[in-house]
This record gives sequence, C-alpha cells and structure tokens, in this order.
Amino acid sequence: MIKVRTALLSVYDKEGLEGFARGLAELGIRILSTGGTYSRLAAANIPVTSVSEVTGFPEILRGRVKSLHPKIHGGILACRQTPQDMEDLARHGIEPIDLVVVNLYPFEATVSRPGVTMDEARENIDIGGPAMIRAAAKNFPQVAVVVSPSRYQAVLEALRQDGGIPLSLSMELALEAFERTAAYDGQIVSFLAKQRGDSEPFPAKLNLQLDKVAELRYGENSHQRAAFYRESSLPVPSLAAARQLQGKPLSFNNINDASAALEILLEYDEPTAVAVKHTNPCGIASAQEIETAFIWAKEGDPVSIFGGIVALNRPVDKELAALLTEIFLEVIIAPSFTPAALETLAAKPNLRLLELPADVKREPYMDYKRVPGGLLVQEADVQLLGDAPQVVTRKEPTAAEQEDLLFAWRAVKHVKSNAIVVAKGKRTLGVGAGQMNRITAAQLALKQAGDEARGAVLASDAFFPFPDVVQAAAAAGITAIIQPGGSLRDEESIKAADEAGISMLFTGMRHFKH
Repeated sequence: MIKVRTALLSVYDKEGLEGFARGLAELGIRILSTGGTYSRLAAANIPVTSVSEVTGFPEILRGRVKSLHPKIHGGILACRQTPQDMEDLARHGIEPIDLVVVNLYPFEATVSRPGVTMDEARENIDIGGPAMIRAAAKNFPQVAVVVSPSRYQAVLEALRQDGGIPLSLSMELALEAFERTAAYDGQIVSFLAKQRGDSEPFPAKLNLQLDKVAELRYGENSHQRAAFYRESSLPVPSLAAARQLQGKPLSFNNINDASAALEILLEYDEPTAVAVKHTNPCGIASAQEIETAFIWAKEGDPVSIFGGIVALNRPVDKELAALLTEIFLEVIIAPSFTPAALETLAAKPNLRLLELPADVKREPYMDYKRVPGGLLVQEADVQLLGDAPQVVTRKEPTAAEQEDLLFAWRAVKHVKSNAIVVAKGKRTLGVGAGQMNRITAAQLALKQAGDEARGAVLASDAFFPFPDVVQAAAAAGITAIIQPGGSLRDEESIKAADEAGISMLFTGMRHFKH
C-alpha cells in the first residue's frame, strides 16, 4: 500500500484537475505543481506549492526546464526501504513524492494539423513530463503515477477507502504510463520519418501506435479471443473511423469483411453497391441509381449475399432501405442514412449500420501481414493500371466492352487469387475466387454467370500460362478479356483469342491477393 503524503501535479490536459486536486487537499495531501497547473490550482483557492519553491531554482527557457531537478527526481526515485536512499534525501533536504500526476504536450494533435511546421512540432515534444512519468513508473511499488484524467476517480476512491493506493493499482497505472510514453515516442519517430520522405519507407525499427477500440466476443472462431485496435494516424477513409448507428457490436469477421467491402467500393465513382462474403465480393454493380446498383449486385449471386456485408457509396433512403430489409445481412455501410431509412431498418435491430463517407480517395499506406515471429510490410495495392491497357488481339474491344473490362478489372483486384471475374453492363455475373489453379477459377465464374456469359467480359488477376482459360471463355460466349500479360506463352493465349474472335487487353500490372 502506498501512503500518499505529497503529490506532484503537472498536466497539459486540465480536464477534472480542480476536482481531483481538491480531493487530494481534503485528504491532507501536500500538492506540488508547475507553470499553468500551479496557476490554475492557485486561482481555484486550492493549497499548492510551486516546484520552484521546492527546488530553489526558477523555471527557465520559457518553461522548458522546471522539474528536471534532483529535488524532484530524487523525491520520485528514492527507494523508501533502502536506508542509503533515505539518508541521501535527508542529507540534501529532499522530500519524498508519493504520487505523480502528469500528462504531456499534445504532440499528436499538433502534427495532425495541416501545414504544421517542424518548429511547431519540436516545441510540442515534452521532455520533463516523460522523465517524471518514467521515474514514477519505474518506482511503482512506492510511487503511483497517473497519466490520464480518466484515472482520477479511481485514485481518489482508493485513497478515501483504503487510506492509500494498493500495489496492484499502482502497477496497473505504471503499465499505462509506459504505454503512454512508448506511444508518444513512437509518434515522434513516425513524424520525423515522414519528414524524411519516401527515401526510407522501411525503417530499421518499425513503430506502430494502436489504440484499443473494443474487445470482441471472439475471433474468427468462438474459441479465439480477439480485440480491435485503431491506428493513431488512420489511413483515410478507414473502417476504424466508421460510426455505428444501429445493431449488435461488430464481430471480428464483421470488421474484416466490412473493411474488404470498403476497399472495393473505393475503386468506383459511379453509384455502386458491393456485396461481400468472407472478404470476397459476391456481387458488384454500378448504375445511374444506387437502388438499381444494389438490385444488380444482389442478382450477381443471390445465394452468397445471404448473411453478407453490403457497402454503398450513396446515401440510403427509405426505398433502398426497404430493398435491403428483404434479405438477411450482417452489416450495411453507407455515407449516410435518411431518418425514414433508419426507421425502416430499425425493424431489424440486430442489423449493424455503419456511416462512413465514401467520397474520399484512398491515400498510399503500408499494408501489414502477420507471420509467426514477424511482420510482412508492403506498400498497399492502391494502383489500378500501369500504362494504358494494350490491345494485343486483332479485334478491338467496343466502347461498351472497354467500360466493362475496366469495371471487371477493378473488381478482380479485390478477389482472392487465383481470381476470375465475369461482368457485363457494369455488374458482376460470376466470381471465381481463391483457387489453386486459374482454369478452375474460370470454370466457377463462368458456371455462375451461365447463359449471361454470352457477350460478357472476363478479367483475370494474373497472366495465362496456357490458352485453356481463353478457350473456356470462348466456349461460354465471352467477347473480351483483360489480364496483366507477361507469360512466356502469351502468344498461345493471344492466338486462341484471335481464333475465337475475342479482344484481349494486357494491363502490364497484376493484382495478386493472397
């Protein structure tokens, strides 16, 4: 149990400060303070002693140096059970400090402002604060440290009920303190790395700052524990920034699938609906009206959409809401929902509604894939095409086929490899996902498209090492194909396309998705 006789308060975020300090004073605890915190407490008529009075040294360098003094750090770091430490304190007239309450300059908020300068950023790098936090956290068996106003009430309750701060609480507070300073330093590292530019996109030490959003009921399966974390600097737009308007808490699989749906949706500017199951699109459609786009997306695979995720890039009105309630869905993502739409969707209270703008273009960001003992890091696949697609067959695609080819290319980019997409009229008719060979993926997509494959186009996420996919496409009535090209045997596929009267485009860029 830590008996608190002296507390040091030095905070930038002054939320709840007066109430907390007044509670300490009522318990007979002496309060030391600095700068703005001291002025705030004195103005509130709370008994407080200036750190300068304790150290015998004034604040200097515009407040940059005030607590970096042996009489402060000696009081924090001294081990009360070590006679030599206590003799040192007595010899130098140093009073032990039992409670340290510090939060830091707002570096994160400062550097997130558009146009922030290097000088502004540097001025918001806290020095004395982290030093005091780390000192107190190191000595947590004898000194308690508080880095967030959210902890004030728990500390006061412990002091009032127990007469001190239990060791278990002090250790918990110390962990929070080290988490805070680690994240703070990580933000500084990330900012300085960005100033260096893209010359070193993969640093020698990778710093990631993630805040826990929620603990989830379970992970992919019910026997796996799970939680959802959000990056401190979000790539925009991100599912982590979505606002949930209705429904049960999101599950691990909901979040994973919904994020996949959002990534696909960002490829399209026209009114577009995306249906996703197990991170693969089971229906994508663009139309002049969002209601039509949803109907077409549902018709693309009316079986797989059951229990799936739907993402829309236009607001949901009452009419569209009525269509959405006709089938069982887990999640709906849209830029907004009208009041009438929300009233209609409320008939399904477990349906999760996420509000998230979809008119912001994806910025480049780093993609992470966990492997046991390590992390694979790559630039996210935010590109679509290299140079302009090259027609490699005698037959040129029509204007309508060109539109459908690019529509299908945007879709196949987000289908697990090996991937094939059949599309027509800016809607998917068949999707072959995650197969061990390309011909099986093509057979699945063409079978799903059925008779509608006649006059449709086909997209492949990788080149054709054999002409078999072209031959299967021709037999199904496909009229145009888009693929990366680059196989040593490209000529065989081009020849097969020419023989079948199919136009074929090479993109020069593949989109494997493992």
